[in-house]
Amino acid sequence: MRQLLTWMPRAIVLAFILLLLVFALDAFDGPGAVLHKMGGFLLHLLPAAVTAGFLLVAWRWRIIGGLLMLVLGMVFTIYFQTDRSWPRFLLVSFPLLLAGVLFILSNWNAARSSV
Repeated sequence: MRQLLTWMPRAIVLAFILLLLVFALDAFDGPGAVLHKMGGFLLHLLPAAVTAGFLLVAWRWRIIGGLLMLVLGMVFTIYFQTDRSWPRFLLVSFPLLLAGVLFILSNWNAARSSV
């Protein structure tokens, strides 16, 4: 159980980052100059970069990373308005919220087993 709580939130966030990277590729769709498309692509990569940064924090400090993931899930819910559609909520916000809870539970389980 301890290994599952350690690796499951990490796997969820890594899969979510990959999903965000795939979504960023839509910047190359449609007409426009290549440099303009590259700028749009870099802008679309910002959520993935922030999530990856939070994952690095969570990898070392689970409780802080869990709280950051919960906050990021709430920010995504508000910014992307995923509270208006269940499929969007389950795809965009829920993985971050679930990973945040799992990081916190992992920290609690590790602290409890070390005592």
